[in-house]
Amino acid sequence: MKNETSIGTWLSVGSPVIAEVAALSGFDWVLLDLEHGSASEASLPEQLRAMRGSRTKGVVRVGAPHPDLIARVLDWGADGIMVPHINTVAEAEALVRAAHYPPRGRRGFSRTVRAHDYGLRSPEGTPAPLLLAQIETLDAVNASAAIAGVAGIDVLFVGPADLQHDLRHRPATDTADFEDCLARVVAAARAAGKYAGTLVRDISELPRRLDQGFTQVAVQSDLALLRDAFSAILRDWGSLDRPQQPFSPGTGPA
Repeated sequence: MKNETSIGTWLSVGSPVIAEVAALSGFDWVLLDLEHGSASEASLPEQLRAMRGSRTKGVVRVGAPHPDLIARVLDWGADGIMVPHINTVAEAEALVRAAHYPPRGRRGFSRTVRAHDYGLRSPEGTPAPLLLAQIETLDAVNASAAIAGVAGIDVLFVGPADLQHDLRHRPATDTADFEDCLARVVAAARAAGKYAGTLVRDISELPRRLDQGFTQVAVQSDLALLRDAFSAILRDWGSLDRPQQPFSPGTGPA
């Protein structure tokens, strides 16, 4: 993900097979989603194992900024952590502390976890985790320059659905334009020497976001891709000239 630009995708189903296919396909990174995903944290180790040996980085979005969960996910071998709803410098600093060992942070240390090959590899050789702070409210946009200035935060990652929801439900005296908010986040990240990222649901939107200065971009999710593919099959099926006789077990020819 440390390249100037990189492409990722969202994995919400929790399947190691899908994680492996995404890695074999060549994504720079995938986001394993514990906030809105369909599986529990118990599914993470197998998804991370499925990507081992590939160039694809595994970033895990935790559902809440709990230090014990962040530490456990990193012990399992995640390359990075995304935390939703980072609205303040204090919350960004708490993320950094949770993800780093003392003296920089408060993460508990063990030599025998998967992140260190169960004790077969020196912990000193383990790269620092990538830390992605999600900007999902107008308050976060307003604080984005300060959040980007927190040492250890690598990416300001806009959650478009949450940010748009927040903007729609603001008082009339406290409104802002979504595209202007995106530009402000990109500018804040650039000024601090950090990256700006976001999720796009439509591949046609990708050039526009890259032109805006987003460099860490996720496109679509496994769940949405499956949904859209299934819906397309059924639309085509419905357009065919075929006998209108629904299948019912036990009613076929003897």
